[in-house]
Amino acid sequence: WDRCQMLSVKGIKSTVGQEQQASVKDKPVLEDREMHLARRETEALLQEQPETGNQYLEDTLLRSYLKTHLPPKVLEEVHQDLERFGNRLLTKIQPLSWECELNPPVFRQHDAWGQRVDHIHTCSAWRRMKEISAEEGLIAEAYEKRYSNWSRLYQAVKLYLFSSSSGGFSCPLAMTDGAAKVIESLGIPGSLKNAFDRLTSRDPKKFWTSGQWMTERRGGSDVANGTETVARKQPDGTYRLYGFKWFTSAADSDMALTLARIADAEGQCTQGSRGLSLFFLRVRDEEGNLNSIQVQRLKDKLGTRQMATAELWLQGARAELISAEGRGVAAISNMLNITRIHNVIGAVASMRRMISLSRDYARKRVAFGKLLKDHPLHMQTIARMEVQVRGAFLLLMEIVRLLGLAETNLASEQEQLLLRLLVPVAKLYTGKQASAVVIEAMESFGGQGYMEDTGLPVILRDTLVLSIWEGTTNILSLDVLRSLAKSQGQVMAVFLSTVQKKLEVAAGTEELSPAVQRTQEAIRNLRQFMAAAGSEQELEPAARDFSYSLARIYTGRATQNHRTK
Repeated sequence: WDRCQMLSVKGIKSTVGQEQQASVKDKPVLEDREMHLARRETEALLQEQPETGNQYLEDTLLRSYLKTHLPPKVLEEVHQDLERFGNRLLTKIQPLSWECELNPPVFRQHDAWGQRVDHIHTCSAWRRMKEISAEEGLIAEAYEKRYSNWSRLYQAVKLYLFSSSSGGFSCPLAMTDGAAKVIESLGIPGSLKNAFDRLTSRDPKKFWTSGQWMTERRGGSDVANGTETVARKQPDGTYRLYGFKWFTSAADSDMALTLARIADAEGQCTQGSRGLSLFFLRVRDEEGNLNSIQVQRLKDKLGTRQMATAELWLQGARAELISAEGRGVAAISNMLNITRIHNVIGAVASMRRMISLSRDYARKRVAFGKLLKDHPLHMQTIARMEVQVRGAFLLLMEIVRLLGLAETNLASEQEQLLLRLLVPVAKLYTGKQASAVVIEAMESFGGQGYMEDTGLPVILRDTLVLSIWEGTTNILSLDVLRSLAKSQGQVMAVFLSTVQKKLEVAAGTEELSPAVQRTQEAIRNLRQFMAAAGSEQELEPAARDFSYSLARIYTGRATQNHRTK
């Protein structure tokens, strides 16, 4: 049958009979054409895969920042550890990341005999990520304070390098860091010391991760009106929790912090934020049994599929009250600051990863007779993305620098006010920025950017959550306005004076003069807008644009100042 088929090569047709009549001289030509056709039918697209090396050594902005800001002794130690960590990421951790993507968690509600087991199975690579997180001190580094006020910044740098290779494990680490921060802010009471020690441990056998169970059926950000979970006090002083947690990230964690309303003797609960208290609970007991918790199902998410996110029924889960009664929202404020900073870390890391791959691809891919890197328009596109990620990175570094000062009691009142403003500004801006930059970078690979097995769509899907988790853009824009109102304008005064002082330094560099002038013009426009807007209520429709302006002004200032050092 094969020899009876019609051959068609570049418009030349030959039947088998005609081929038999061909001269001996023609046979090799036809056979060559037939072989060429066979190859064309089976051969795959051949392009060189974009690759990156040691992420730390290749990140010139990161290294420049550390060299500029860290004390020499700290820099020496940090450099050695980050170079080692970069090699580990490349050779050991990155392959695990892909395994996590290919083997998402699986939920088994019943065993073969119909018994309820509610078992969430995670792959070995995911479990190994937990061990690596402990070994690298990705949480511990911030709490050991080996480098005093620089410890938090150093932790952020390691998380930034880890994020794109973590296989989604950065999310549990964010909540773990947030839980440790809450416990620390409470003075690490005796009943929570074991939990704090485990959350901040470097021992993989002792290390715990924490969940953050705030979202219920009525929604996420509006916890004051959306929380229905009830806490009933027991004779021994503990509580039993009853309710439905609609979205619980990292459902395989060891513990969780959650909000609930304490019922009085008549079973009544105070509504609104004044009725919310914060509780600590273990997910399982020492025998591995669930703490009166039932798993309803795992969420079918667009991205972050590597991590188990579940709907949970609390059916009398034993818990400990850790905030003052009715002060749960205030108690979780420290957690929100930390998790929002982690969100910024993830956003900057995803942008850096995609741009690094895009740049490497431009050095290898030939189109229209020359490498992509030799096409001016293509390189201009990459350069514009690079400007975006540089500004976002420097904004992140400024936030964690300020946080480090605050955590070691070295921050001035002005620096604390600035930190309060910059956290929501950075979170909302980089969350949106990352989605745009990653999509743009994806386009630079052409059709290959759309192919699942390249791994590029995974980065896009996982990035899209960053504008939603820990407060959407609008929610955080309103939070920015609240920070202004609560400080009676002090926050804005500190922001403007800080930017102005830095601009005066940058103005001394001739090549930066045009950029400085544009930033100063933006500040004048911002001042005029605030003077005309008046009350917070009048500002609300413009809250998003106002917050974007703050972010752009501050990142512009940071980028200009880094050039002068």
